[in-house]
Amino acid sequence: MNVVIGTVMIWAAALWTLRHLRRISPERLPHVRAEAQHLFLIMLPRTIIGLTGAGFMAELLPQDDVRALFGPGSGLAGVMLASGLGALVPGGPVVAFAVGAAALKAGAGVGALLAFITGWSICSMTRTLTHEAAIMGWSFLGRRLLVSWPAPLVIGAVSLGVAGLLGLD
Repeated sequence: MNVVIGTVMIWAAALWTLRHLRRISPERLPHVRAEAQHLFLIMLPRTIIGLTGAGFMAELLPQDDVRALFGPGSGLAGVMLASGLGALVPGGPVVAFAVGAAALKAGAGVGALLAFITGWSICSMTRTLTHEAAIMGWSFLGRRLLVSWPAPLVIGAVSLGVAGLLGLD
């Protein structure tokens, strides 16, 4: 149900934006349409491959181990492990979300999954070492990681708390 709500909200925002653009700058519509088609053609094969890979990966993951390490009963230990693994996952969103979807299908809890995705998006070693350190410098990188490394842990822990209060997971 959450996917449907999110999809409806994204479509509503896109249609509102298109309507607004049509009103304030109609001459830009052909350019916007061409850019949207270009992005769609780039993302479609990646999405298909990512979702197919996630389906295969979910079948290959040992469900008992995933449930034990990352399942709803794993608690803060599962959140901490997922946070660390999220930071170590190489690649972009197609890889990270495919791994996350496979883990969820194999029995991972939502708290661990949120920690994994947040760890990947905030603390990804692939991006921090290859881009951020080279461009921003080690001092900046160290400060940013010091401030942001707790975020995956906090988000996962809050998710566990909310799930416990609501009787979810």
